[in-house]
Amino acid sequence: MSTASFEGDAAILVDGAAVPVRVRRSVRARAYRLTIDGAHGGLRLSLPARANLKKALAWAQDHEAWVRDQLARQPAITPLADGATFPLEGRDVTIRWIAGATRTIRLEGDRILLGGPAESVGPRVQRWLVARARAVLDSESHALARDHGLIVASVGVGDPRSRWGSCASSGAIRYSWRLILAPPDVRRATVAHELAHLLHMDHSPAFHAAHRRILGADPRPARAWLRAHGAGLHRYRA
Repeated sequence: MSTASFEGDAAILVDGAAVPVRVRRSVRARAYRLTIDGAHGGLRLSLPARANLKKALAWAQDHEAWVRDQLARQPAITPLADGATFPLEGRDVTIRWIAGATRTIRLEGDRILLGGPAESVGPRVQRWLVARARAVLDSESHALARDHGLIVASVGVGDPRSRWGSCASSGAIRYSWRLILAPPDVRRATVAHELAHLLHMDHSPAFHAAHRRILGADPRPARAWLRAHGAGLHRYRA
């Protein structure tokens, strides 16, 4: 059963301009919490289930300086439009819309080529990326699991902001589709991380040993890459 729900949208003022705030109530929350909502833009305000919303927003408004600083640190959004360049498996590719060409998306060298309606280029490219991520991560997860005698129940993808993968005790694994933008060694290290959770549902020394054994290499460089560059992968959207 869910312990949290979105009440709706509000706003606070930063330098006189309205910044949208997604309000989230949770029975587990004991205090107000304000975070940057990178997936949707603006802010996310978490508060206890019975808290007064007006007081919570006033509290958030008192943090205007912090919000200003955090928003300034966010990477600029790059729309997945004609002419946009973004990383695909760690290498830069550029979207090229061709008038009169078919809707089918083709990857040719460092270009993603497509025709069809110009106004739907972004959503179609993003759907293509999500499908590619799902196929690659499903294949790699099952192949690496077989190599180590593990069983994966299912593989799915989503667009979480705070994690790159998750593994349930049932063996169901979900990844961020944005891993398809990262270098292959970073993606595989994430796959190995979630497979290691099939053995240890924690981050104990035994888990880290299993992670390294399944990956067949030191996973620390991949973790360092995600810490340094992972947030930037969220800048690309339709």
